[in-house]
Amino acid sequence: MQNLIAKAATLLEALPYIQRFSGATFVIKYGGSFMDSPDPETRNGVARDLVFLEAVEINPVVVHGGGKAITRAMEKAGLKASFIQGQRVTDEATVQIADNVLSREINPEVVAAIKSLGGLAKGFAGPDIFRCRRARMKGPDGQSLDLGYVGEVTGVNVAPLLECIAQGITPVISPTARGEDGKIYNCNADVAAAQAAIALKARRLIFMSDVPGLLQNPNKPDSVISRLKLGAVDALKQGGVIDKGMIPKVDSAVAAIQAGVAKVSFVDGRVPHAVLMEVFTDEGVGTEVVL
Repeated sequence: MQNLIAKAATLLEALPYIQRFSGATFVIKYGGSFMDSPDPETRNGVARDLVFLEAVEINPVVVHGGGKAITRAMEKAGLKASFIQGQRVTDEATVQIADNVLSREINPEVVAAIKSLGGLAKGFAGPDIFRCRRARMKGPDGQSLDLGYVGEVTGVNVAPLLECIAQGITPVISPTARGEDGKIYNCNADVAAAQAAIALKARRLIFMSDVPGLLQNPNKPDSVISRLKLGAVDALKQGGVIDKGMIPKVDSAVAAIQAGVAKVSFVDGRVPHAVLMEVFTDEGVGTEVVL
């Protein structure tokens, strides 16, 4: 009986959040090593959470990653992955592999997982949704760095996404984009997700990865910074706390908050039902980014 009462208490804790977020759009960046897990329960855990959101009339929009799968495909083709400041250096051969892996392999898998659990989903190749310009980055000495076919998302075609949302269908988008020159570019999925959240005027943006959140000490998983205020970001960058792959993630979170997204969260996708715990409980999990 106590177990049943505890379950009922959990449902009651979720009730005000279900009421508050009914009809809201949440953008969820789905990435991390848990996507590659051989355990179907782990792989489908996120999909089950998305189906739950659908059922309580929250509108999830998914932008997925797939960096590890791209690296494996590159190695199989005899190509070596190279990164600068968390961004993959992408030549013409690499962008073809990335687009194929992301849009034609991972995207249909995520869509199929949602559908297998009774949800509704539709896949979109990134170039049909995202527009970009060639990304420009500066090195430590201020020199310009050429990353090749790496795009910075500058526009989002929201019409097909809004059409899905109106029909209760979850859009699932790969993080590639059409450049100003008409070519396909590989894009950082965190940046793409943030731009989608801004364009859709989403209420929440949730980044899922394989770390517990933003860590004060990268070597200590229990050093999660539970609340990150925008004013603290620069100091944490200078101190090396925000580094490498966390840079585009945090920069994207800051841009989303400044553009009106109410809350951005970093959660660990390896934790079962991390999305539901973040959205429907009083304490939440991971790191929340606030003004």
